[in-house]
Amino acid sequence: MLLVILLLGGCWNKRELNELAIVTAVGVDKSDELIEISVQIVNPSQVASNKASSFQVPVFTYHAKGKSLFDAIRRLTTLTPRKPYYAHAQIIIIGEEMAEDGMNSILDLFQRDPEGRSEFNIVVAHESTAQEILSILTPLEDIPASKMLKSLKDSEAAWGTTESVTLDELVQSLGSIDKSAVLPSIHVHGDADAGDNSLNVEKIESPAQLQYGGLAVFKNYKLIGFLSEEESRDYNFLNNNIKGSFEIIACPENGKISAEIINSSTKVTGDFQHDKPSITFQLEIEQNVAEISCPLDLTKSETINALNKETSKQIKKRLEDTLHTIQKTYQADILNFGEVLHREDYKAWNRIKKDWPTLYPELEVNLEVDVITKGIGTATKLKLN
Repeated sequence: MLLVILLLGGCWNKRELNELAIVTAVGVDKSDELIEISVQIVNPSQVASNKASSFQVPVFTYHAKGKSLFDAIRRLTTLTPRKPYYAHAQIIIIGEEMAEDGMNSILDLFQRDPEGRSEFNIVVAHESTAQEILSILTPLEDIPASKMLKSLKDSEAAWGTTESVTLDELVQSLGSIDKSAVLPSIHVHGDADAGDNSLNVEKIESPAQLQYGGLAVFKNYKLIGFLSEEESRDYNFLNNNIKGSFEIIACPENGKISAEIINSSTKVTGDFQHDKPSITFQLEIEQNVAEISCPLDLTKSETINALNKETSKQIKKRLEDTLHTIQKTYQADILNFGEVLHREDYKAWNRIKKDWPTLYPELEVNLEVDVITKGIGTATKLKLN
């Protein structure tokens, strides 16, 4: 029994909350030949307080440089008043220069860290450093990391230009045949120098705001470019990741129609003809008419059919352009065509996989887009003077 008691010391390495600095976000930048880490730490006295008091910042940021990320993390302890605790980190920001240099060491460290968790989201800083992103104070949300995470989720659900990616999902994507992946990008909109000042959250219009843009494209663990917001939305259409979005369609004469995408389903299949591979996308999209500025009678079936046809044509043309960018410009298999072909016919795939880098840019891709208008609202006719 005495020996068993010795094995029950479950609290031998416990640490009290007041001994820890809770990290909500981490930034990693390349600084010359060194790696710089930035951490956003909660100010517990400000966040927990419900009493009116003079303004205090809800978070603090600390920065340290080292020859490796692990070295920088350890050097950070010489600055922070408490030991940083990373288990509650919500988001990791990778600086653009660091992402271009490669993310192998970053992913390796966060995967091995027994104190961290793999549910945090990873984002790339675009035209800004990770340190600048983490220095911006945000209105409404006291903790900037929470604002970044909520904006990422909301824009993914309502607009479709972003995609939330966790550590596990990124590692899985980069472990694919082509070792390609995408990550959301974020930048500072406005005056970045004013973003770390209390005035940024005390004015009606903040001088500096954090805003998501297009998706960052990775190949072989390195950042190779960015998709525009429109291309990022097209990527999510093709990747069956549209939860909500919109389309603006030109009217037959003057004016336009704004349609809300309420549902999108994408099926992708592969095929081999004499060892020549091809990919087919089948998209089924449902939309509601949200706004109209031309004299159309939406009660007529021919009007709805024409609207469906025009929307399908517009989306298909845009998807073709985006596929050209992905295949020809970046030559990164971020839509996992290789995986699709491998599942379709692994024997045929094994015969061509050695030539995949040269086959992929010229791969035949067929698109079938079917749009159905479900709702037209209560105002079915618009009279223009």
